[in-house]
Amino acid sequence: MNKKTSKSKSANLKKSRSMTRRKFLTATAASVGGAAAIGFPMISRAEVTSLRFQSTWPSKDIFHEYALDYAKKVNDMTGGELKIEVLPAGAVVPPFGLLDAVSKGTLDGGHGVLVYHYGKQNALALWGSSPAFGMDANMMLSWHKYGGGKELLEKIYKSIGANVVSFPYGPMPTQPLGWFKKPITKVADFKGIKYRTVGISIDLFTGMGAAVNALPGGEIVPAMDRGLLDAAEFNNASSDRLLGFPDVSKVCMLQSFHQNAEQFEITFNKTKYDALPEKIRSIIAYATDAASADMAWKAIDRYSTDYIEMQTKQGVKFYKTPDSVLEKEIEIFDQVMAKKSAENPLFKEVIDSQRKYAERAVRWDLDTNVNRRMAYNHYFAPKKGAPKKA
Repeated sequence: MNKKTSKSKSANLKKSRSMTRRKFLTATAASVGGAAAIGFPMISRAEVTSLRFQSTWPSKDIFHEYALDYAKKVNDMTGGELKIEVLPAGAVVPPFGLLDAVSKGTLDGGHGVLVYHYGKQNALALWGSSPAFGMDANMMLSWHKYGGGKELLEKIYKSIGANVVSFPYGPMPTQPLGWFKKPITKVADFKGIKYRTVGISIDLFTGMGAAVNALPGGEIVPAMDRGLLDAAEFNNASSDRLLGFPDVSKVCMLQSFHQNAEQFEITFNKTKYDALPEKIRSIIAYATDAASADMAWKAIDRYSTDYIEMQTKQGVKFYKTPDSVLEKEIEIFDQVMAKKSAENPLFKEVIDSQRKYAERAVRWDLDTNVNRRMAYNHYFAPKKGAPKKA
């Protein structure tokens, strides 16, 4: 064998061994890959959908906190597949411009109240701004979910061309009559006062003799401070305290029928919402229910704390609204209701639906639930003959 032949055989042997080694590694990799596919499935990362929301509340208000709470619940429950960012009032549009911004897609969604859309269709104010035939806010949500309210709201939004999906949630406690220079003792005290409210309450308090001005939350106290308003209502002890009402008034009248059954509203741009996977849409619905309950519990804790501290630390005096004023509110709202129903078939349709639901629901509630004042007085009211605390 010559040297040339020997080199050729050696080269062929190395080539053969190299091919064998490559086949072995390929087969091994395939085997391992197959085993991995069976025993260790690959985890695919879902695409993250980001939505930009705006609330109708200042960043420090507890209402904006509720909006952030809602977004966190949705973000957590979707495992990060949906990420909602919530901006405060005015970041993109003014508070009363939220519905248009969401409908047009300028914003993907928002957190507010239905009464802020009163100018678009006055029937929207009936989700909270009325005596509600004796229903409280939780019962109003029950009517919305199980008594036909949801379908009526969809019909109303369709009538005004609003491209939104709406989720009313978060039952609010009865709102105060408001903050005044001196206690309200009779209906005549409203004659000529410059008063802030919104929605159908504008018609209500105009009927009681007030000169009404609708302002968003952040503008109320400055207007009172400059004398542009004599009195105003907003919502609750925590929000009112943060907005600075105790700095411009030391008199707050509790209890009123003008907004005794209001709730919040989460809105989504319908085009964006419909494009979400069915699983995500289901999570949004359940997260809304969860946020509704959690908000109600948080409100009890925070509102009661601020209610006490405004009295003990800021010298605020709270008074119960006289029954004569409450009765007048109902009487005037009956007139408003008749007028609006005659002018607007959708308004009448909502009123008729709420009346029918309230007739049985409120009767059941009043007959079933015990009056808690007796128990409270037993445990906490001063006992006759008991020595006064030092």
